[in-house]
Amino acid sequence: MGNLAYQVREKQNEQQKQVQKVRKKKKFRFSVGEKVLYAGFFIGVVFGSVQIVSNQVSLYDVNADIQALESKISSQERANNELKLQVVELSTYERIWAKAKELGLDLNENNVKVVQD
Repeated sequence: MGNLAYQVREKQNEQQKQVQKVRKKKKFRFSVGEKVLYAGFFIGVVFGSVQIVSNQVSLYDVNADIQALESKISSQERANNELKLQVVELSTYERIWAKAKELGLDLNENNVKVVQD
């Protein structure tokens, strides 16, 4: 009988070990809500990174346009300064007097009128 009790106890221990082994085999699964949250987070990260990249590209394009406009402005300012210099050179008194003599005009001091502000 003692041997029989020992055998029963041994069978119970084996069954408990098998139950414990089955519990160890159980794998952790994500619930549907967790899967939705992870998918939403992943989509948000992808969307945010795409937005950042597209904003950087648009900033690059705008900066390129600004630099092109600044170069056009500087070249136009240079041309304007050259034209102002030509105006100053062409409007000197000596040049105007020489041009008037070429055209046959003469300075008559009796015909000069002074205009005051």
